Amino acid sequence: MKNSFTDLFSDKSELYAFARPRYPQALIEWVAVMAPYRNIVWDCGTGNGQAAWDLKDYFEQVWATDPSEEQIANAMLKPGISYSVQAAESVTFPNRSLDAVVVAQALHWFDHARFFSEVKRVLRPRGVFFAWGYSWAHVSPEIDMVVKEAILNPLEPFWAPQNAILWNQYQSIEMPLEALDTPCFEIELQWSLTQYLAYIHTWSATRAAIRAKGRSFFESACAQVEKSWGLLDTAKKVRMPLAVIAGRLPDD
Repeated sequence: MKNSFTDLFSDKSELYAFARPRYPQALIEWVAVMAPYRNIVWDCGTGNGQAAWDLKDYFEQVWATDPSEEQIANAMLKPGISYSVQAAESVTFPNRSLDAVVVAQALHWFDHARFFSEVKRVLRPRGVFFAWGYSWAHVSPEIDMVVKEAILNPLEPFWAPQNAILWNQYQSIEMPLEALDTPCFEIELQWSLTQYLAYIHTWSATRAAIRAKGRSFFESACAQVEKSWGLLDTAKKVRMPLAVIAGRLPDD
């Protein structure tokens, strides 16, 4: 039986694995530098393992969890990464077993009080917590405007309310840890139009709008974006600024 949670991503988990971006290497390195030790890190809400894959280069073990069986079924396999289907708010990990906890593009979906109770339980003294997420992608003023008019504006009624937490840079989240200063990080990609539209198609609001309006809505929007983009295979720089928060568990 599947866990009870708002599962907005399982129906396109294979596309999610293909289209979602990886995170900056500098961000992953910063996580490792801030951790007291590099034995075990928990990648919570791992999706298909984008963060877990890179974290394994710095930690001996990565314990990666997600409440979606479909996401875990499409996870990126690598020695040293252990995947399991578990809700963020209740995991089977021992007390004081982890050096770090990472949440990439998922914190806004959690029950924060229950989740942070688990974080405090499983972290070792001086262990560290990190969460980050991205919202809007920027290509060029012309393309961004077309995307806003053809896609973002029509999608407004279809976003889950939790997305507003991310749009607010996670500033509304009360983190019961010693807050850490966070550097600025940004995802930078070279994407073709096909890759860019595949990414947009993974949005929960996009899929909700397609279910409500039919595929013609998205096909028409894609055609408008194509006119401003040019050739399908032309790669363009795509930037995604990251919202990042971090904290440390105090000594006993």
